[in-house]
Amino acid sequence: MLVSAKEMMEKARDGKYAVGQFNINNLEWTKAILMTAQELQSPVILGVSEGAGKYMTGFKTVAAMVSAMIDELKITVPVALHLDHGTYEGCYKCIEAGFSSIMFDGSHYPIEENIEKTKELVRVCAEKGMSLEAEVGSIGGEEDGVIGKGECADPDECKMIADLGVDMLAAGIGNIHGKYPANWEGLSFETLAAVKEKTGDMPLVLHGGTGIPEDMIKKAISLGVAKINVNTECQLSFAAATRKYVEAGKDLQGKGFDPRKLLAPGFAAICDTVKEKMELFGSVGKA
Repeated sequence: MLVSAKEMMEKARDGKYAVGQFNINNLEWTKAILMTAQELQSPVILGVSEGAGKYMTGFKTVAAMVSAMIDELKITVPVALHLDHGTYEGCYKCIEAGFSSIMFDGSHYPIEENIEKTKELVRVCAEKGMSLEAEVGSIGGEEDGVIGKGECADPDECKMIADLGVDMLAAGIGNIHGKYPANWEGLSFETLAAVKEKTGDMPLVLHGGTGIPEDMIKKAISLGVAKINVNTECQLSFAAATRKYVEAGKDLQGKGFDPRKLLAPGFAAICDTVKEKMELFGSVGKA
């Protein structure tokens, strides 16, 4: 059964750990993440970008697949199906499709418009029993067509959005989607601390979790981050394992070309990556 992310965010905040959002792209991704979460007894958030949703033929298909998979695999840990970097229109499509959580990325709007649209979605999500994530300041880099310059959030603007009643807040603190460049200056903990001071108990979200050093991850959690997003790292591990299988010629041995065999190494690699992140985030055994 899908649940809102609200309760898991509050428990993570109070317990000083973070829940991982792992983006899904197909059946293999979804199955690997759900089975690992169940094995480790960890709450989990399945993230779906608008691009990935379109690739999987639509949000209704995604919601139906995830719901059926939870039932078939007998998943008992808390699972939230969450729209990642949603547009205003995309949020309503996911509400209709049966998602349990959405992110409205209004960071590219003037703060007044971001507030107006977020306030409306707070009301709708409350009526539906869904959780809502908002964003202030952009996340650097590009993910599925969502491009950000990576500017740090204004703590006062963060307070304005937090006061609307959102369940979690993504604040840009120098984090980047995709691989981090060699000259990356690191997370701005000064900004994170200022945002935390302004927003109080609001669970904070760290996007671009791939490639951030472990010590920075742990410090961010200590400063109020309760949700960390991982996507690129699962893609990289899946690609590396699949490449190794093909380059070893295993796809040409017997029926090694069968998708169930061809994709198995990548599936296992995703499981390993998710396990590693859940252990780092401290969510193991917190279901």
